[in-house]
Amino acid sequence: VQLQASGGGLVQAGGSLRLSCAASGRTFGSYAMGWFRQAPGKEREIVATISWNSAYTYYSDSVKGRFTISRDNAKNTVYLQMNRLKPEDTAVYYCAKDYGKLGSTQIASYDYWGQGTQVTVSS
Repeated sequence: VQLQASGGGLVQAGGSLRLSCAASGRTFGSYAMGWFRQAPGKEREIVATISWNSAYTYYSDSVKGRFTISRDNAKNTVYLQMNRLKPEDTAVYYCAKDYGKLGSTQIASYDYWGQGTQVTVSS
């Protein structure tokens, strides 16, 4: 599995960005996906997860109500719509494939990672 994240950039506080993550392979619809982020000097943290069939989603408290994760299994793509962005959302964002179907909140459950896309929110 190869994952290619895109859509990052520089945006002012209060603005929006939509991240995309395209996956290779024919089994995309059989596993959960997650978005993570890592700010300079900080550990990588979970942002959102989505189950294989989109029935279950999870959001960290810091993004709940502002970010929306979705997926299109026909296009082998998972998205992260980010609204009302804040300077503290600045980080490199990574998409990752879960070993399972439901969307774990444990980083160790993710076995394939994209290369990351930079999101910078100016105040």
